Amino acid sequence: MAGPYEIFVLIKQVPDQGSKAGLNPDGTIDRAKAKRMLNPFDRYALQAALHVKRTYGGRVTAISMGPPPAVEILLEALEHGVDRGFLLSDRRLAASDTLATAYALYKTVTHVGKFDLIFCGLQTTDGDTAQVGPQLAERLSLPQVTYCEDFHLDDGRLHARRIIEGGVQFVDCVAPALITVANSYHPLAYKSFRGAWRVQQLQRNPEELGKYIRTVDLDIIQADPERCGLKGSPTIVAATEKVGELGGNCSMYEGHAPDEMVGELIEKSNLKEFLVA
Repeated sequence: MAGPYEIFVLIKQVPDQGSKAGLNPDGTIDRAKAKRMLNPFDRYALQAALHVKRTYGGRVTAISMGPPPAVEILLEALEHGVDRGFLLSDRRLAASDTLATAYALYKTVTHVGKFDLIFCGLQTTDGDTAQVGPQLAERLSLPQVTYCEDFHLDDGRLHARRIIEGGVQFVDCVAPALITVANSYHPLAYKSFRGAWRVQQLQRNPEELGKYIRTVDLDIIQADPERCGLKGSPTIVAATEKVGELGGNCSMYEGHAPDEMVGELIEKSNLKEFLVA
């Protein structure tokens, strides 16, 4: 299979890192009070998906899970060149951990249809687990390439360079496959004027917009509610606490010989008695 490819990219709306987000009584983030943004790590996955479309041909489908406002990032994805989007939105998904999230996304992916490649961000800024992509690959019984920072396709075969401790590793596999894209990959290109204009026109016509972005719930994707949300999440937040700003002073010692600077540091930091003892 040399293309065109059916490409899925998973994206998520997260609290804006520049805004203050409170916590709910159960320890989860109060997303309603926080400003929202596309997960920064997912921007690299989106660029990878669009690269495949433009280089090898195909169609890109963006999939997201979240409350209704998450449709904003699907509109943003359309502006960048994505062909269609699916939003999984259901109150029963609230407080899902990575296991429940991967299950819900697995049901969504199988509902959307056939694919050749799935791209995911490395992790999310609100969870930082880097677990959902690999868990989804396991549920779909797919080969997976994690921490991928570059790749190319050759007659349906994926050749990738991935980050490992102390260096890089070159791997290859046959599609279909799932790839989590590292933030050392190419940054997301700017939106095109044509893409932005197209989305603007679609927003003025809800009926036409519905042809490009569809919202589904657990019943539509035939997911078991007992395996979603808080009920399906073995990970429990036992307690949370606010960490205050670190205090203290910092002094710089420079312009002297190392032994003089060390002596001055010991003298001024009251470490002499400790070192003698």
